[in-house]
Amino acid sequence: MEPEELARHTIEIAARAGASAAEAIVRQGSEFSTVVRLGSVEKLLQANFRKLGVRIFCGSQSAASSTSDFSPETVGRVVADTVAMARAASPDPAAGLPDRALYAPVTAALDLFHPAAVDSEEKIALARRCEEAALRHDPRINNSEGSGFSDALIRIAYCNSLGVCESYCKTVASLYASPLAELDGLKQRDYWLTTHVDMARLESPDAVGTKAARRVLRRLGARKVETADLPVVFDPLAAGRVRSFLAEAVCGTAPMRKASFLLDRLGSRVASPLVTIVDDALEPAGLGSRPFDSEGVPSQTTMVVDQGILMGYLLDSYSARKLGMRSTGSSTREPSGAPKVGPSNFYLKPGSHSPDEIIRSVDRGLYVTELIGFGVNIVSGNYSQGAAGIWIERGELAYPVEEITVAGNLREMLLGIEAVGNDPVPVAETFAPTVKIGKMVVSGN
Repeated sequence: MEPEELARHTIEIAARAGASAAEAIVRQGSEFSTVVRLGSVEKLLQANFRKLGVRIFCGSQSAASSTSDFSPETVGRVVADTVAMARAASPDPAAGLPDRALYAPVTAALDLFHPAAVDSEEKIALARRCEEAALRHDPRINNSEGSGFSDALIRIAYCNSLGVCESYCKTVASLYASPLAELDGLKQRDYWLTTHVDMARLESPDAVGTKAARRVLRRLGARKVETADLPVVFDPLAAGRVRSFLAEAVCGTAPMRKASFLLDRLGSRVASPLVTIVDDALEPAGLGSRPFDSEGVPSQTTMVVDQGILMGYLLDSYSARKLGMRSTGSSTREPSGAPKVGPSNFYLKPGSHSPDEIIRSVDRGLYVTELIGFGVNIVSGNYSQGAAGIWIERGELAYPVEEITVAGNLREMLLGIEAVGNDPVPVAETFAPTVKIGKMVVSGN
């Protein structure tokens, strides 16, 4: 049975079992991953997967279940059990399928499906070439944490009792290298990666290995620094990670629970005028792109921050009802769980400055290339993470630094952004270009 047919059939079974409303999502496909270290394969995975998730409503009561057994007997039993669980659940007036008015025919052509006719040996060879490029770049690179290649082909089908039934296919591939370099008996590690929905558009193995090598070499001879309040420049990988905390703060569950430092700030200035942040599920070939969300609501482009002004939250149907707002098509879900709110392609729009120009604007400060740990409080906005990077002296990258912490508050950090680069690196669903913040606490010795 095809995924869309199975989802539709599951809804029919739910109606006969007494559900007042229901939705079914089918996710199936294949995945491959390998890790090569010093030329030898250390990890190899090749698998097919499939899962049916069903959510049942009995009035304002609901429950969700899943199964990987698509036999008629099992599907019927899962639906019956889920109906029984829903009837035993506590009522919730905000529970239910999205409003019918939110649905429209899905027409977006997002360029997401690029199956590659490459066998497993060729994929392993890509990872091996990636590591080789890093190891031969410089004699100080004498070891490796490995290089890896992975890809997946996914098909998603969604149907609900409102008559909505849609499906789409998506591919994604990734290649990375993580070399080790040594100087005076002290080792350093760094990495580089490339990710795309089209394997043919990945950076070459040589390019990935070489970039990883350059990044690790610049960390050799790292020092500690004295604690001070300084300008901090985040490279794109580090800036993207900071941006992920902002995404968490604007996802509807946080403001709904009054657990966001951006609570009650809609229409207010929350960031520098240089900051425009968008969540765009319709970005062609985007890693987070999708024609519809996990409730079947057509995807959209959501302006989150416009030149520093908070314009909106990311919402699914439940959080939208609780907040008296409208869903932004931001529901995300694994078939085995209930829907939640999540970003698609959540990014800071690039500015006009090159990374070199931003670094030259700093007389004395820190260029962050890696963040460590999760010391962020989304409720208060307090921020503290371990970091490594390069010291900036008179507008030049002077020497590597490590064993430091950068700290501040996300409110002040957003307002203190003084420059935004023109170099976004979209290797994840949340990404950003180089960003300069005027002052943060850099803790060292």
